[in-house]
Amino acid sequence: MSLPEPSHRWIRLIEPACTSCMICARECPSWCISIDSHTEPVEGLLAGARERTRNVLERFAIDWSLCMYCGICVDECPYDALEWVSDVTQPGSSSAALVEEMVEKSTSR
Repeated sequence: MSLPEPSHRWIRLIEPACTSCMICARECPSWCISIDSHTEPVEGLLAGARERTRNVLERFAIDWSLCMYCGICVDECPYDALEWVSDVTQPGSSSAALVEEMVEKSTSR
């Protein structure tokens, strides 16, 4: 007899794959995902090419007190930037502790 799978695994951001497209946040039925980003010009374009920008992720947070663990965000991300992690979600000691910031802060700006 095998043990049942843990009921509440957690979701991890694969930061280099995230393009800040916001699809995960828009598709989330409980609106538990917060994303902040800005645009920066793409450097190294050929002479005469039109200017281009890219999104730079500043903040990606999940409020575990709102998350239904449905996995819609993981399924809908077209860049595979979210994945299930098999560890069980850790309990929080306060409501603020249930908001997980998933972007590493850059020291240079």
